[in-house]
Amino acid sequence: MTAADPVDAVMALPALPKRVSTAEQAAETLRRQIADGKLPPGTKLREEAVAAALAISRNTVREAFRLLAHQRLVEHALHRGVYVRTVTAADVRDIYETRRLIQPLGIDAALHNSDVRDALTARVATATEAAEREDWDAVGTADIDFHRVLVEACGSTHITAMFEHVLAELRLAFLLMPDHQDLHQPYIEGNRRIATLLDAGDRAGALAELRAYLDAAEAQLLGVIIEVPSEAD
Repeated sequence: MTAADPVDAVMALPALPKRVSTAEQAAETLRRQIADGKLPPGTKLREEAVAAALAISRNTVREAFRLLAHQRLVEHALHRGVYVRTVTAADVRDIYETRRLIQPLGIDAALHNSDVRDALTARVATATEAAEREDWDAVGTADIDFHRVLVEACGSTHITAMFEHVLAELRLAFLLMPDHQDLHQPYIEGNRRIATLLDAGDRAGALAELRAYLDAAEAQLLGVIIEVPSEAD
């Protein structure tokens, strides 16, 4: 993908609240802009422009960039600056392999927690209502929230924190899809089936449905991402 440089998007960043100019808050502001597609993959993030837009020091901006790099949302190109990452096919495979390892733990936890199952059902209802409004970005957010609830059910702060990084990177992959309805609509029913199977106490069925969901989502994303040849090719 050709690197973009939408100066207007950077300059339109919302100002941080007065006397609140920490690197973490600056990073969170940028992360939201990236997740919403306002700073798309390939966008160059000019240090001075971000500092001016957020009314913070350039040192704070550098620290925010470091935090975002740790979350794999931006990358530093030697002698060229900082760019919003463009997710590769290898990244997508890694994301979904990680999800296949982690998310079954949430299935087991949800089977023994009715509050979690209620929360999952509520996320499906939110996605359904958003689809009726044809708000496909909101459908995508509800979909991500569904799987976040599933992982948070494990009760591990370390697993939850790791999964948040996975979800942030997944958002970058979503931005490469040209049709957000085509991306998000099919998975409303997939999530509904997972929630229904959990309510019925059907562990094997819920795990099978989750695997089918992840396989389909991975294949869909890989279908639009250009393979990057390895050095050995």
